[in-house]
Amino acid sequence: MATGADDMVNYGIIGCGMMAREHIANINLLPHGRVTVVYDPVRELAETCAQLAGKGGNSAEAVVVDTLDDLLAFEDLDAVVIVSPNHLHAAQLREIAAKRPMPILCEKPLYTDPDDRANLDAAFKGYAHPVWVAMEYRYMPPVAALIEQADQATGGVKMLTIREHRFPFLPKIGDWNRFNVNSGGTLVEKCCHFFDLMRVILQAEPVRVMASAGQVNNHLDEEYDGQVPDIWDAGYVIVDFDNGARAMLELCMFAEGSRYQEEISAVGPKGKIECLVPGPGRFWPAKLGPAPVPQLIISPRAPQGPITMDIPVDPALLDAGDHNGSTFYQHQRFNAVVRGLGGVEVTVSDGAKAVAMGIAAQQSAISGQAVEL
Repeated sequence: MATGADDMVNYGIIGCGMMAREHIANINLLPHGRVTVVYDPVRELAETCAQLAGKGGNSAEAVVVDTLDDLLAFEDLDAVVIVSPNHLHAAQLREIAAKRPMPILCEKPLYTDPDDRANLDAAFKGYAHPVWVAMEYRYMPPVAALIEQADQATGGVKMLTIREHRFPFLPKIGDWNRFNVNSGGTLVEKCCHFFDLMRVILQAEPVRVMASAGQVNNHLDEEYDGQVPDIWDAGYVIVDFDNGARAMLELCMFAEGSRYQEEISAVGPKGKIECLVPGPGRFWPAKLGPAPVPQLIISPRAPQGPITMDIPVDPALLDAGDHNGSTFYQHQRFNAVVRGLGGVEVTVSDGAKAVAMGIAAQQSAISGQAVEL
């Protein structure tokens, strides 16, 4: 078991789809990390991830196992990364806690069924190991710069707007992300990232959620086992916070022609700060020239005009995933925590609160009423 600053951390990967490949590529970049064992019920996926693990500087090809129990029984294992479909997270978290407690990095959302929150609270009460929820958007370089400078630039954020204009949900194994019952719903699956950012940027807790959202364009001509997808693709969410600030999310998932995928704007009595974040570079049309670079823009109320700064991302990190380097920075921090350096920055409580905000937003959109938290 890794316990020292110079120890190697041996990882197990649970779930071997597209996002698992991004996690493995970034673990391969860590000087104190290697993937030793992988599990997925689709063996082909597991074998592909095992081969990718062998391309890191610290490890040979990972071992493929047939069950989660086999993975938890694997000897050279110090931490696990849960990258399975959303509706499996809560049960797998509880199984790890019961059978072989160890450090866990769990992909978002932490859970999809509201009843799971209390079960997870009970499972991890007094848990002796770090549990980190993968809210990697916090660590995108332009978003991290906005978080760091927001208070100074604005004099205290009073209004926060997050806009995501992006491509539709990508195909997944078994098409699990086409249905709310598996994903938790778009405002949970996709938008828990943004509800987490609201809490971090405003340094406050939500008290009321109002939303208008639904399925208006995507996947309506698809059918799986006789069922048409019900996943939403557009919406607005307004959130009131306990410090008097307000935040709004605008989501459109049929806007793949956008130059920037995320635009975050924070305004206060002194001025405004915003960041512009491009989507995955592999989707940028080469015929349009170089892909856009993330930007940070500070606009003080004084008349000198805005200050615009490029926030470039290391090309090696861009090659390792679709999230502007944030997955690497998240793993760098989690890896340090496992080795006894620093503390968990995105806790089980943080992950649960982001999901609760998403569930409240979906309830509001369905009922037409504000939901109190």
